[in-house]
Amino acid sequence: MRKMPFFSPVCVSSADEPSGHDIEDLEQALLFLRHWPADRRGPVYQAAYNACTAARDGYLTVEEARKSLSGFARITGILKKTDLKPAVAGDPDGRRHLQG
Repeated sequence: MRKMPFFSPVCVSSADEPSGHDIEDLEQALLFLRHWPADRRGPVYQAAYNACTAARDGYLTVEEARKSLSGFARITGILKKTDLKPAVAGDPDGRRHLQG
């Protein structure tokens, strides 16, 4: 599989790495999901896995797969917060401005 990098990594914690490690591309995401315990594979896992395989096959974007993986990590409680700031912020009036 060719490298299909994420725009920003998804940082997850595990028993082996409680401080977290970054999943930076689609290949790493699929490897991570394939190693997820079978007895913990529910509908949220399946949605993330399906999104990643669909992105690999060209049916979804890599960013859509990243968002699905991030949602899976958040719901399962393994998503680590990062110090990344969003590139665009919104004002209460709905306008967007670049942050610097």
